[in-house]
Amino acid sequence: MTNDSLVTMFFLIGLPHPPSLDTILFGLFLMIYVLTVLGNLLILLVIRVDSHLHTPMYYFLINLSFIDMWFSTVTVPKMLMTLASPEGRAISFHSCVAQLYSFHFLGSTECFLYTVMSYDRYLAISYPLRYTTMMSGTTCAVLAISTWISGSLHSAAQTTLTFRLPYCGPKQIQHYFCDAPPILKLACADTSANEMVIFVNIGVVALGCFFLIVLSYVSIVCSILRIRTSEGRHRAFQTCASHCIVVICFFGPGLFIYLHPGSRDAVDGVVAVFYTVLTPLLNPAVYTLRNKEVKKALFKLKGGAVYTQSK
Repeated sequence: MTNDSLVTMFFLIGLPHPPSLDTILFGLFLMIYVLTVLGNLLILLVIRVDSHLHTPMYYFLINLSFIDMWFSTVTVPKMLMTLASPEGRAISFHSCVAQLYSFHFLGSTECFLYTVMSYDRYLAISYPLRYTTMMSGTTCAVLAISTWISGSLHSAAQTTLTFRLPYCGPKQIQHYFCDAPPILKLACADTSANEMVIFVNIGVVALGCFFLIVLSYVSIVCSILRIRTSEGRHRAFQTCASHCIVVICFFGPGLFIYLHPGSRDAVDGVVAVFYTVLTPLLNPAVYTLRNKEVKKALFKLKGGAVYTQSK
């Protein structure tokens, strides 16, 4: 990253929309953000207090909820500031660096975590008798820590590639947060090499993880089809359905943004809202509404709170 950059401040254009919708969009995104934080905090609390959920599957879900809570926090509050006032569009050069790093750090960590979660489901369904030994507490911790370290390294590479170029104007970022593609358009140098490296870097990580997840689920489906009872097959499919839903919602928009040819600012902005704003909210909803164990733990937590208040 160069120190001779002439730009000390960027200005986020935000989402393309009529100014008359500022108040409506502000209220909508504020409500979604509050629900996202509360929903993920609730999952963290439920899994923490219910000993029946102290299993590898829910250990990884804790990591996912923690990531989603902060993933949304990296982008949504700044977007709310851009909707609240014109002054809220300004973001300092160093804050932009921090936002891009945090966004890719959490996003790539979540990408790796989905892969680990699919591997966990593969072991649970394909090797049920050996699962507890194969996915021990130490193994879970090593896998989780590996996703965080890998995400950090991946994000560091992305951030360094983006901000090692000189920026001397213009200052307007055609997006509602600092991301590599719209920032590279403002560089005062040839960015073709950077764009290619970032394209390949994200492509290898995202497509590689997605391929491993698909491979895991092909093996899972084969194992499920060998289960003799229809009840057993249904239970196995239910276990994997929630993970499949959030994987599709996360990888679909992300692959569209970073791997499609060309750049369409308006379309990219709308698609980005889906995986930066809606997917972090979708995860707690999917894992609570479709998961009987989590719903049971929620009722127990609610019953315990009511009993405590009545004493």
